[in-house]
Amino acid sequence: MERAAISLLTVCGLEELDGHRERRVTHALSILDPGWPDPSSFESFPPHRRTILRFHDIIEDVPGQIAPTRAHVDEILAFGEGLAAEAHERDEGHLLIHCHMGISRSTAAMLMLLAQNDPTESGEALGERLVAIRPQAWPNARMTAFADEALGRGGDLARAATRLHARQLADKPRLAQVMSDLGRAREVEAALAFAA
Repeated sequence: MERAAISLLTVCGLEELDGHRERRVTHALSILDPGWPDPSSFESFPPHRRTILRFHDIIEDVPGQIAPTRAHVDEILAFGEGLAAEAHERDEGHLLIHCHMGISRSTAAMLMLLAQNDPTESGEALGERLVAIRPQAWPNARMTAFADEALGRGGDLARAATRLHARQLADKPRLAQVMSDLGRAREVEAALAFAA
């Protein structure tokens, strides 16, 4: 994220937060389930700017749960615009994005911020950058579809997410059943079709 003067990018899960308190995080994006308590880890972080969003990690509407919406994605992109707008205020920065496991919502958010920052870079290249940041990335397909639309990428980010899902399934075939059991069968089916 050169334009935003962010030199270090991190994606992690809740259990990893304490390991980042000494890493000079300047900006944090927290994506939590509704009703989940705010992580106490941030109390011991140095001063930083933080945005908190609350929605469930689902790709279909589920009764009693809050699915990611276009408004959530717009908030993430507004967060990215804020990073860019204040770039002149710092020489470097460290952006940390987390969700519960650091696999789906947080990686989708990182993918869209990378795309926002580098609008001419291909989805495939952005996906490679994401895997370098978080090897176990499985971006939430609903979030990436909204981001694709918001950024006018014509399906490029959605294809990048599907490509990453296919890559994860090739490395760990058991994930197909795990993700399907979690209500993510549509992502699994798209990834398998992509790999065929």
